[in-house]
Formats: sequence, structure tokens, C-alpha cells
Amino acid sequence: MTEESKRPILVYMRGVLPSLTPTERLIAEYILKDPERILSSSIAELRDGTGSSVGSIVAFCRSLGLQGFAGFKIALAREMTQSAFSGFGGKTNGSGHRSSVFEEVFQFQVESLTETLQINSEETLRQVAATLDRGRHIEIFSIGISYPIAYLASCKFRLIGMPVSTQFDSHMQLVAATQLQKGDVAFGISCSGSTRETVHCLEVARSRGAKTICLTNSMKSPITAYADLKLFATPSEVKYFQAPLASRITQLAIVDALFVFLARKHKERSNMKLYKAGEELLKQRLN
Repeated sequence: MTEESKRPILVYMRGVLPSLTPTERLIAEYILKDPERILSSSIAELRDGTGSSVGSIVAFCRSLGLQGFAGFKIALAREMTQSAFSGFGGKTNGSGHRSSVFEEVFQFQVESLTETLQINSEETLRQVAATLDRGRHIEIFSIGISYPIAYLASCKFRLIGMPVSTQFDSHMQLVAATQLQKGDVAFGISCSGSTRETVHCLEVARSRGAKTICLTNSMKSPITAYADLKLFATPSEVKYFQAPLASRITQLAIVDALFVFLARKHKERSNMKLYKAGEELLKQRLN
């Protein structure tokens, strides 16, 4: 079984949707609209429903790391027995009553966190942590509503003594990218993975010899082309102010996981840094 075939199929399909060809997108959207229907459909029915050819369907399944349509259906059935695939809204709680909007939002966040853990292998997370740990200097790049995650990541890593910084101004981010070199780390965070400024900074940093990492909700987005290591937050079909509803929570969860891993690895140093910072910060509180 390939590494690709181990990924949650439905989550992965949503993640790569923006980067698919028109034919692939038709197939993916048809499947995502009603996954249960696919389990009882033949390849001819899928062909008729999408208007694509049998060859295109088989090629699409193989692009997911599966052996054709039959393999796709087996993997889909296995996945759906482990976790029900459902849209946002119209759910019921454990007592059988319709969930409130507040319950639905929290449940959606829980599902998104679970999916994020599934699509990032522990080996990749360890490689990212090791790369950050070895970095002579770490520069985090992000703009817009993804920037708060970059700023929080910078604050957390700085708390345990890591040499990290981030710039708010996109021009200064580009300047910082030009000053990176071999031994440094560039960490780009972009929900869409297509933000021109962030992608450009990672491209420049890599050309200077820096190790590059990306964190994005879009699995085949432009930023991944310039990242040596790739982390993915779960893609989302629910939009809020043009951004996936759960993207910030899932991105921050990955940052927190890296922070805790590195803090534990250097427990004595981390405790000392946190203690010293805490002693001074306590003086800033009102009596």
C-alpha cells in the first residue's frame, strides 16, 4: 500500500480540488456530493453522472494511489465505516435532537482536527520539528488572516528560546527572505497556498539555500512546489469571510504540536526560559 493510499480519500479530494483539471474536478465533486451513492454505483454510472470517460475515472483513482475504480470503492467503504462523511448542518446530537448552530460549529472543529491528524504523518511532523530545531534562524512568512497563526507560532517558539521571527509588512518579509541562507529555515503559512507574497518569499528563501516548510489547507497549491517539507491543515467546504471555517484552529493545532514536541525535547532549557519569562511578565499585571 502506497503512502498516498493511506490518506483519508475524501479529505484529500477536498484538499486538492482547486488544483484539479476540469475533468478531474467533475469526478471529485460528483463523488463528494454523495459518497454513499458511489459505493453502489458502477463505473459506467459514474461515467454517465460526470460526463467523463472510463479512462479518466480510472486515471483519477490511480492519482489517489489506488488500483482503479474497484480499489477506490473498497478504500471509500473502509473510510466511511470508520467515520461518517457528512456536511455542515442538519446533524443530530446524541439524544436524537437536532443540534444547535453552536453545537454544529464545535463538532465541525472536532472533525477538522481529527482529519488534520490523519493527513499528516508522524514522520513528517518529526522531520519538521527536527528541521526547526536545527535552524540557525527561523523566519515565518504569512499575510492577511493567516498572519495571526504566524505571529502566534513566532511567540510560542520564542518562549522556549528558539531563534524565530516574523514580519508584519509584506515588503519586509521579502527583505527577510533575501537575507536567509543555508542553515536557516523559512516557514510559510497560507490557507489557500496561493498567496503571491508568501509563495514568493518561500521561493526566494529556497533559492538562497534555506530549508523551506509550508503549512496550507490546499494540498497541491503553488506553495507546495517551494517547500521541502509540507504540512496540511484539513480542507474545508464551509466558507466564512472567504476562509475555511476551521482553518485557523487546525493550523494552530499543528503549531502547538510542534511547540510541545520541541519543548519536551529540550525540557530543561524550555522550563528555564519559561520560568524567566514568567517572572518578568508577572510584573506587568495589575495588582
